[in-house]
Amino acid sequence: MEIEPIGYLRTCYGSKFAVPRQPGLCPAAWGELEFMEKYRSRESIRGLEDFSHVWLIFGFHETAGEGWKPTVRPPRLGGNQRVGVFASRSTYRPNGLGLSLVKLDEIVLTKDGELQPPILKFSGVDLVDGTPIYDIKPYLPYAENLLDAKAGFAGDEIGRMEVKVEEAAMEKFSALEKRAQQVICEVLSLDPRPATSAKDSSKTYGALLCGKNVRFRFDDVTCWISAVESIK
Repeated sequence: MEIEPIGYLRTCYGSKFAVPRQPGLCPAAWGELEFMEKYRSRESIRGLEDFSHVWLIFGFHETAGEGWKPTVRPPRLGGNQRVGVFASRSTYRPNGLGLSLVKLDEIVLTKDGELQPPILKFSGVDLVDGTPIYDIKPYLPYAENLLDAKAGFAGDEIGRMEVKVEEAAMEKFSALEKRAQQVICEVLSLDPRPATSAKDSSKTYGALLCGKNVRFRFDDVTCWISAVESIK
């Protein structure tokens, strides 16, 4: 079977570093699906406006060329223990497919009063900009909200760190749109550092978020935003 993208997702994440490891962890994070020309039929999305959330079936395009691995080191286990790839949500899968549950915010059909190809707007996304989308399926709470489900090694809620802005970065951070500020703070509160890396408080990291290169560092309990730079 050959599959092709129905469209590509534009998102607030300019690179895979710092993208949350699960959907919904950063509620402010946005994404917009632009359909490929052959899938721009308004008929194909008739009735979708009545659903609040959808499943996106997508491709891990940035690691697709690296093949699959039978075992992986999940970040939730500190990157020190191996589990089978099918017991994880690792990107290194036989067919490189992922599944993400996102909130459907809006279906845009017009621009300046003129009809345009449909664009779907989402929030809570965990996908890097340019991700190929292969299918969309509506979320059904009565069937898929399983309160008695077990989550194995990933069952505990992910902790969050406090995020503060250093004085030197405050002017540029404050100039950002409120949603961009919210995205940055939600993402950094999850501590995007690799699980296997040493927690070095002297090291400064950078992530491409909302069109900016955001520089940040950590101490024991706080993430400090040290700079908000334009992307060259």
